[in-house]
Amino acid sequence: MSQLKCLIVDDEPIARQGLERYVAQIDFLDLKGVCKNAMQANSILKEQKIDLLFLDIEMPMLSGIDFLKTTANPPAVIFTTAYSQYALEGYQFDVIDYLLKPISFERFLQASNKAQRLLIPKKNSSAEDPEFIFVKTDKQLVKLNIEEILYIEGMQNYITFHTTKEKVMALVPLKNIFELLSDTDFIKIHKSFVVAKNKVKSIVGNQVAIGGKLIPISTRMKKEVMEKLTGNRLLKK
Repeated sequence: MSQLKCLIVDDEPIARQGLERYVAQIDFLDLKGVCKNAMQANSILKEQKIDLLFLDIEMPMLSGIDFLKTTANPPAVIFTTAYSQYALEGYQFDVIDYLLKPISFERFLQASNKAQRLLIPKKNSSAEDPEFIFVKTDKQLVKLNIEEILYIEGMQNYITFHTTKEKVMALVPLKNIFELLSDTDFIKIHKSFVVAKNKVKSIVGNQVAIGGKLIPISTRMKKEVMEKLTGNRLLKK
């Protein structure tokens, strides 16, 4: 298996130790160093090729964002920070993900899987995501074109695919859907809903408009959802 050479950069000892434990659990991550400030990271980047930085933002001497501004051709970045106010500025650097402390292993794994998909070329397959999936419904397998999926609704152990042509129900929990669908193209906006990002027409208060329907955004997830939907494409006054 191809691995991502990664570097942890964080001024907090407990945070560094936690990230080290997480990295050790993921087979495609190869930890090449643990740094307590940006200057240590700068020295390592001059000595060896690093694919991925787990980078804190608020650090003494040089912040994570300022470090990226001064680094030519920096590696891919996953921000790890306790401060949400840097999210929009951080995404200007086209970071892979933005993790808010305290970071759960589930959230760390999600970000690492995203990095793997983006940074490690797939072998013996096209570089594009699959164009279709098969879902089991009753006693048959139904073929769904991914481009036609608008959103997916979870109901206990069932999910319903709402597409541009039909609705298809399958006996699968919603939490398993990202085993087949990329979380770069689909986003969970509520405990019961996953939507196709490119099908969202507008954001109306605590809802998204998609396929002629208004789908609720979880209050708890709203900030993260807004960041993922708008990225650095939010035009404000």
